[in-house]
Amino acid sequence: MITTDFAPGAPCFLDLGAPDVPAAAAFYGAVLGWEYEPMGDGGDMEGGMLRSDGKLVAGLGKLTEEGARSAWMIYFNVPDADAATKAVKQAGGTVRVEPMDLDDWGRMAQFSDPLGGQFAVWQPGKDSGVEKVDEPGSLSWTELYTTDAAAAKEFYGPILGWQFSDMELPGGGGTYTLITPTGLPEDRMQGGLMQLPAEHLALANGRPYWHPVFNVTDCDAAVAKVTQNGGSVQMGPDDAEGVGRLAVCVDPAGADFVVLTPAEAPQGS
Repeated sequence: MITTDFAPGAPCFLDLGAPDVPAAAAFYGAVLGWEYEPMGDGGDMEGGMLRSDGKLVAGLGKLTEEGARSAWMIYFNVPDADAATKAVKQAGGTVRVEPMDLDDWGRMAQFSDPLGGQFAVWQPGKDSGVEKVDEPGSLSWTELYTTDAAAAKEFYGPILGWQFSDMELPGGGGTYTLITPTGLPEDRMQGGLMQLPAEHLALANGRPYWHPVFNVTDCDAAVAKVTQNGGSVQMGPDDAEGVGRLAVCVDPAGADFVVLTPAEAPQGS
C-alpha cells in the first residue's frame, strides 16, 4: 500500500517523458481521467502537471534525451540525494542526472542500476510528492522487470532501505519479490520485482525497466479506452488471485504501465 506520508525508500513522484506532450496529456486524460496543467503560461505545452480530482498525481514533460524511449520515471523518497548518489556509484550504478535543486521544492537525481534499469530519487523540500495515491486514477504499485532479481535486490536494498519477501506465482509463473521499506509492516508494501529473460524486455531492448501500476475502477473499461485512443495491450485483462484484475498496457508513444482494479478486501478485514 502506497501512502502520501512518503517514508524513506517509498515512491513519492513519477513523471512521463513523452515525444508529444499534448498527445500524451490527451491519452491519459481519456484513459485515467487526468487533467493537464501546463507549467508557466501554458503556451508551449512542453510540460506540466497531471491531476486527478484536482490532486497532483504525476508530471509530464517533453522527451529530450537523444535515442531515449518514452517511459515513466519513478522517484523514491530519500533524506539525502547526494548520499544516495554516492551509494549508487559505489554499488556500480550510473548517475544519469547529478543531484540538483528544483528551486525550494526539493532536490532530485536520476540513475541507472548496474543492469540498466532507470529510476530517480527525490529529497523533499517544501514539496514531498504526489497528492493522491492508492485510489482510482493514481499510483498504487511500482514494478521492476529485471534480468537478475538477486542482483537487483543487492543493489536497491541498501541504497533505498528496502526489505524483500519472495512469493511463488501460481502455475509455475516464477518468483515475484515484494518490496517494503525497511522497518514498516507488510501492509506498506509498495511494489515488486520479477526476473524475466532479456527477450521478454523488448520495450527497453532487453534492459530492465520500472513501470507504474495505476488504480482504476474498471480494468476492462480502462483497457478499452487504451486501445480506442491509440495504445496497445501487452497482457490481459486477467484476474490475479488476491490482487485484482489487471492489464499491462503501452501508450501510443511506447511507454508502458499497468491498470489494476484491486480485489475487494475480505469481509471483516
